[in-house]
Amino acid sequence: MGKLSRRGVLHGGVGVALGLACPSIVRAEPQFKLKFANIMPKDHPLNTRMTEAAETILKLTDGRVAIEVFPNSQLGTDADMLSQLRSGAIEFFASSGLIVATLVPVAAITGIGFAFADYSQVWNAVDGPLGKHVIASFAKSNLVAFEKMWDNGFRQTTSAKSPIKTPEDLKGFKIRVPPSPLWTSLFKSLGASPTSIPWGETYSALQTKVADGLENPLAGIYFAKMYEVQKYLSETNHMWDGFWFLANRRAFEGIPASDRDVIVKTVNEAAIKQRADVAALNNSLQGELSSKGLEFVKVDTAAFRSKLQQSGFYGEWKAKYGDEAWSLLEAASGKLS
Repeated sequence: MGKLSRRGVLHGGVGVALGLACPSIVRAEPQFKLKFANIMPKDHPLNTRMTEAAETILKLTDGRVAIEVFPNSQLGTDADMLSQLRSGAIEFFASSGLIVATLVPVAAITGIGFAFADYSQVWNAVDGPLGKHVIASFAKSNLVAFEKMWDNGFRQTTSAKSPIKTPEDLKGFKIRVPPSPLWTSLFKSLGASPTSIPWGETYSALQTKVADGLENPLAGIYFAKMYEVQKYLSETNHMWDGFWFLANRRAFEGIPASDRDVIVKTVNEAAIKQRADVAALNNSLQGELSSKGLEFVKVDTAAFRSKLQQSGFYGEWKAKYGDEAWSLLEAASGKLS
């Protein structure tokens, strides 16, 4: 974090300069240069809303705070960026709770397989007591987790060979999963052969048959053009996934309190808008993906959940997270095991 030249404001990352529309802001040299990084494509709602939020923050802080947005794994893998966040090399990072669980294990609890039936349960959990519990756990690791999670969506299962309709269809299926113990455990419990591959390498892994399929929300499949290397999409809705917006505590607390308040308020408001963006996308993307040649397949999700119960999946993860966190999850999701 340090001085930022006018050229840097205009050209860094996705860019946050307001240009000729607000010449007075461009003339003012920002006091703080803050980097925000993530793995999602530039045109994903996570990045379009954060670019918009960065412009608002620049304006509301009278040009003191400039946030550069680095999408599409520009600064490395999730693991790379988490390391950079902890060291202060970047100030802000958005990532799935299942990924940052390497540092804060309970952050992955929102990704428990088939926990949430719909978005009302999701937002009751992450905006309520369970979310507050996870935020407090981030604080113990010297990270600031913002109050509002960003939406990534319910995750679906794709295949290049034949459709996945039942848990039996996953037997021996080489499915790409992010580097996360919970993801690996989930698909092993369903009988699949999960392989951890960073998101930036997933397209080529599917293209070269290193993996037979993947699991991802509709938006991720669409924006990363995974429909080019996959044929079937099974509507498993096997987990909900969202992004925690995280800040390096020391860097964040080095910003004046009034400007921190602007950042927090603006970013949380952007998260709410992004949730609506993803909901609208979900309503339109089935048609878009179908037109690209992806065949949608209905499945009986109860059979998959039953398989997890029989395998001991829920009992294993309840023991890992502890009774307090698990009870907060089930208060929103209903009984899981």
